[in-house]
Formats: sequence, C-alpha cells, structure tokens
Amino acid sequence: MQTKFGKLFDATELNELRKKFKYVDAQANGKKRVFFDNAGGSLRLIDAEKRFHAIDLHPDASEHLNTLALELLDIENKGREDIRTLFNAKHGAIATGYTASQLMMEAVRIVSENVKGTNVVTTCLEHPSSFDAMSMYAEKYGRELRVAQANPLTGGIDTEEVVSLIDKDTAIVSVMAASNISGHIMDIAAIAKQAKAINPDIIVISDAVQHAPHGTIDPENDGIDIMNFAPYKFFGIRGFALMYVSDRVKNWPHHRLLGSPSDNWEIGSPGTANFAAMSSIVDYVCGLGKKAAVQDADRRQLFETGMKRIADHERALLELMLEGTETAPGLRHIPGINVKMDDPDLNKRDLIIGIEFANMDAVKAREELEKHGVVAFERMGNSIYSARMLEQFNSPGVVRMSPLHVNTPEEITFFLNVCAEVAAL
Repeated sequence: MQTKFGKLFDATELNELRKKFKYVDAQANGKKRVFFDNAGGSLRLIDAEKRFHAIDLHPDASEHLNTLALELLDIENKGREDIRTLFNAKHGAIATGYTASQLMMEAVRIVSENVKGTNVVTTCLEHPSSFDAMSMYAEKYGRELRVAQANPLTGGIDTEEVVSLIDKDTAIVSVMAASNISGHIMDIAAIAKQAKAINPDIIVISDAVQHAPHGTIDPENDGIDIMNFAPYKFFGIRGFALMYVSDRVKNWPHHRLLGSPSDNWEIGSPGTANFAAMSSIVDYVCGLGKKAAVQDADRRQLFETGMKRIADHERALLELMLEGTETAPGLRHIPGINVKMDDPDLNKRDLIIGIEFANMDAVKAREELEKHGVVAFERMGNSIYSARMLEQFNSPGVVRMSPLHVNTPEEITFFLNVCAEVAAL
C-alpha cells in the first residue's frame, strides 16, 4: 500500500518479517500487547540473539592461535567489515564500548583536549551523554557553551539556528541525527558543510543512536568526525556500542595499549559474539534490500536499499498514526489528544510520536495504555533525560510512542482505538 509519505510492506512479507523477531505481539508470559517502546530498546532479531549465544559459549580467545580461536577471529573480522558497511566507513576507525553514552562522553573528552577554539556549539535536544559532556569540558577548558534552540512546531533543530552560533573560533559542534522525543531528523550534512566553511578545523559530532535503526547513516559522506549508535536499539544486543572516528581524530591521544597502533580504539579482549550479532543485523537489512536493489548491488547498496524500505514502511505507519485508518481516527483528530512537535513533513521524521492527554498526565496515560495492551513510555519534565527538551516544547510530559518496521496497520488501528478510549476516560 502506497501512502502520501511512504509504502507499506505487503501483508505476506510483513508476516514473514515478524517471525524473525522475538515477542512481537506478546511478552514472555503469553500476554498480548502492542510494543511501542522501541526507542528504549528495540524488538530483538532472533538470529542475532542465537548467533550471539552460540559464539559466546566458546571459551576460546580470538587473540590466540588455536584452530577454533582463528575461526572466531574470522567471525569477528567479518563483523568489523559489516560495522563499516553500516557506517559506510571506508576510512577512519571504529571504537567499541559498553554503551553508546560511554563512547560519546569519552569522545567529547578526547576532542575537547585536542582542539583549539574559544567556544563550542550544541543543541537543547541532545542526549545527556553529549550535552552534559559538552558542558563539562567547555567549563574545564574555559570555552563558551552555545546552545541552539529547537523549533517548537517541528520538534527539530533548524540548520540556520545552529550555524548562526558558529564562528571561526568554534572548536566543536555537536548535533544529534534525530531527536529521541520528536523523531525529527536533523540535516547534519548541511550543518557540517556550513560549519566547516566557517572554520575548516571544526570537529563535528553526531549522536545517531535514535536514527540508525530507521535510516542510513553515512558520517564520511556527511562530514561527521564522531558518530555513535547502540545495537540494542537496532534489533541487537545490550552491553555493546559502536562509534565512528574520522581520520582527523583517530590518531589523537586516547586510551589504548601503547604497543597497539595509534588508531586502535578497541580496548581489551574483544567479545566475538557481539560482532557476530552485528553481522546478523546487517544480513537482515541486506536481505530486505535484495528484494528491491539493482542487479549486482554491493553489500552497502543492499544495506541502503533495505534501510530505505524500512523507512518507507515506517513513514507510512507514522502517517496512519497521525491521520488515521479506515476504522480509526488518527492522533491529530482524537478529541483530548495533543500531538506535540508535529512537523507535517513526514520525510523529516523517524517513527516517534510524543502526545499529551488532556485528562491525565503522561505517567497516568502510560499506565492506562498498558492496561489496554499498549506499551509506551513517558518522557517527563522532572527527568534528567527529558527536562531540557520538554522545556522547549512547553510540555510537562509526553507519552512517547516508538513503533518498529514490523508493526502492522492493524496494530495501528488497535492503538488508535485504545488512545480514543483513554482520552475519553
């Protein structure tokens, strides 16, 4: 089905895709539910979990030379290649860590120690791992912290707002790829290009944790020096994180064993199982791409095509959520519901929606939704993760819905009917 902004997977293919994920329509105890909290940790790809556990059972170390150890090294290196495919990284280095927040804060520290300039620029919508690190190290090194404000109507950061804060003495600019509250996609390529026209030495950082599962990321093409993402939000495993580091930054002093190359950003014994799981994720997306890609497409082209199909389906779902289905009015048309940060151009949005209920706060609304079989999450003004963002949108709190590309139009209809019931309580 083609909509104004997207194209749904056909029912047969969508049913097959749902079989590849765990707990799509029910939790472990068999209780039925619609899971719309993928922004907090997505549905798990079964093959990624299986490969992780199969590999992780081996005691052998991929750094050793026995036969199985060498086989594990091959699996690990294949995972490294696939991670580069995901980033489209032909150059630079790949850093690994426990969480994406850990990697981001470490990257901001390292960059702050090595750049020249009197000010740094970030935005009010950044995740605390970026915003707080930028604040801490701006203070430590005596730099002015400049904060770009959000567009209250679209829920995004306008390019002009960021660029207006940059001058020849700006050392760092940090702008996330997409908001984890509004879903708005920032034009990080335009920001990077204009920033470097003002100061060619500026370092550009982008948090892609929220955007990576919904669209392609391409830091080298977009002029980004640091970009991170978290596999657990991309169908994968918790406890593992990845970050691209550009050629301009990769050899700067950072934690590493001193006998290793200066561009080595992996510390300690690698977890081969994590790399195997990443290969499963890239395999899955490339499999989607094979059904629409040109003949003889390479792995990155297959990946890009697969991600485009994911984005097309998700934009169509977003359109249905906002405007409604044949049997249910959309969120924009349900009395007692206010859609916040509602940019009408869905091409600029990932599949995330924040709404307010007139008859209850976001905590109570989330509880009521779950009683009716919908799992979402509240973003509240008293949270360190949300306060700074919600201030921009004059909201005490929103219920955030974050479906995934394996959700169906029927689930959207169910969700909309539940919202109407809750709004009428």
